[in-house]
Amino acid sequence: MKYFEVKQITPFIGAEISGVDLSQPLTRECQDAIYQALIDYLVIFFRDQPIEPAQHLAFAETFGELEEPHIHYRHVSGFENILILQNDPDNPDGTDVWHSDVSYKENPPFASILWANQVPNCGGDTIWGNMYAAYEALLPELQKDLESLKAVHDFGDFRNMYFDGEVNNAKMNQATQKFGCAIHDVVKTHPITNRKYLFVNQAFTTHILGRSSERSRNLLGYLLNHINQPEFQFRFQWRKNSIAMWDNRCTQHYAVTDYGDSKRIMHRVTVINDRRSF
Repeated sequence: MKYFEVKQITPFIGAEISGVDLSQPLTRECQDAIYQALIDYLVIFFRDQPIEPAQHLAFAETFGELEEPHIHYRHVSGFENILILQNDPDNPDGTDVWHSDVSYKENPPFASILWANQVPNCGGDTIWGNMYAAYEALLPELQKDLESLKAVHDFGDFRNMYFDGEVNNAKMNQATQKFGCAIHDVVKTHPITNRKYLFVNQAFTTHILGRSSERSRNLLGYLLNHINQPEFQFRFQWRKNSIAMWDNRCTQHYAVTDYGDSKRIMHRVTVINDRRSF
């Protein structure tokens, strides 16, 4: 049965879904079809979805367990699981760097669902990259070498939240102790597709274990430059009431901060575990 239209956007990543109203309850078959589109295209987009917060949450809950309320970001009143990401000149965006969401955690989230509440007249796009494609484009000898390596991920630029203009070692040490770091395989295998993908990113990956600092920096530098190729990417132009959902395991994204004095307000729900992978 056909539930909606799927238009593939690039050969490697991205599809736009039309013909489905996310403000309405979805059948289990339709939910599964949307999930399959996510697995196939890595990031999926919906236009013209004027959803309410309860509908945003209900849609997200069809995919798995939701992330607990965030300790730093504001949330939608009455809906602690929906973060408000508001950026303007007084509150600049800090996600203008390639990253996989919170990879410094031992179990990074499965997916995020981002809804556009207010967007600039132009600018403020988001770019997503395909980490399957990045891995598969490497030489076989390098692939084999990378598959034996592990890397340290820490909380990176989030340190800035603990710096108020004056150096406070105690505050920074407390934050470091609280967030710690995680060790991940440089190459991971997706639990659904069984495809291999690169899992290092500019925001949070700090060191390749077993390598000297110089060799680690050189290898990470090479991989991060390799990942940042247009052939692996798609750039999404937001409109009000647009929705993007991405598989955080095998993608990275970059929020472009080119909108000057304009305001950009997004609502995000994060899904921790993929209930279909168990």
